[in-house]
Amino acid sequence: MQASDGNPFVAFERVQKSYDGETLVVKDLNLSIGKGEFLTMLGPSGSGKTTCLMMLAGFETATHGEIRLAGKPINSVPPHKRGIGMVFQNYALFPHMTVAENLAFPLQVRKMPKADIEAKVAKALGMVQMGAFGGRRPAQLSGGQQQRIALARALVFDPELVLMDEPLGALDKQLREHMQYEIKHIHESLGVTVVYVTHDQSEALTMSDRIAVFNDGVIQQLAPPADLYERPENAFVAQFIGENNKLSGKVEEITDGVAEVVLDDGERVSALAVNVEGPGSRTLLSVRPERVVINPDEARIAHTLDGHVRELIYLGDHIRCRMAVAGNDEFIVKVPNAAGQKHLAVDSHVRVGWETEDCRALDAA
Repeated sequence: MQASDGNPFVAFERVQKSYDGETLVVKDLNLSIGKGEFLTMLGPSGSGKTTCLMMLAGFETATHGEIRLAGKPINSVPPHKRGIGMVFQNYALFPHMTVAENLAFPLQVRKMPKADIEAKVAKALGMVQMGAFGGRRPAQLSGGQQQRIALARALVFDPELVLMDEPLGALDKQLREHMQYEIKHIHESLGVTVVYVTHDQSEALTMSDRIAVFNDGVIQQLAPPADLYERPENAFVAQFIGENNKLSGKVEEITDGVAEVVLDDGERVSALAVNVEGPGSRTLLSVRPERVVINPDEARIAHTLDGHVRELIYLGDHIRCRMAVAGNDEFIVKVPNAAGQKHLAVDSHVRVGWETEDCRALDAA
């Protein structure tokens, strides 16, 4: 679901944040989030994503700019009056309360009738498949079960907006992947607006309607998952989202949106001119590993270069082949595990190729 430009449910308008009055950890943020959207703020540690979430929750104050919720400014509204559900990495459950009491607490604070509280608690527990655990205390639950309860508590009072800060970070890989699908399905069934913070790009790709990629306090690109992966707008996004091969070179000319590039080893290739300054400028070419073909029919593919196989790693459905290509000793090709690829061997020489539309010329910064 895309945010509506006309009437966003959540809006950051020229928001800045500084803790020392000098360094901006969030720089002039403008971001609109649509009602019912699942938007993920993705980026490395220190990129500003969690600070943005905390400002939206009310736990941090914006140094400059305005944050709006359902059209109303909330900068001066205290956290408990914003009506926002929160899920944290450390669960933040009350250890002295049972699961049911933990879920009832936000409803009791809102002075809800006892019968309504019991009904909502039962509904929320059922939503996360924990209906039989209402009488247990958090210490009697596994990490995954505690995270389900934390999610249920965030949803129990029917908020229109739920914020999640690295909620799956403490779980093991298999459980984390399972919970990604659970949260995605709950979002789809409830239609609640979710703003999710993570540094895990596969998590963001799995769950989100749109992803805002942060670096150094600035959104580098805001787009649906497929667009971010297939059409990165700069070198940071290309490297941060998924695995990426980069080749350095200089732009020789640009014609009809296609850049002719001379690589540093003298080879010439064509690439989509996505984010380059013009002839004579330095560029990084971006090619995804799965778009590269080994020993292609050279009459049918746009570009081929020599490759020297350095390492082969068997991963079941594919073989991860690391090779040296055009001066890059870390060039990765994902080779389907098919009978036709049995000839691959470490230290062998092969040809590698790809189509022009799968190669993007980006800024060299």
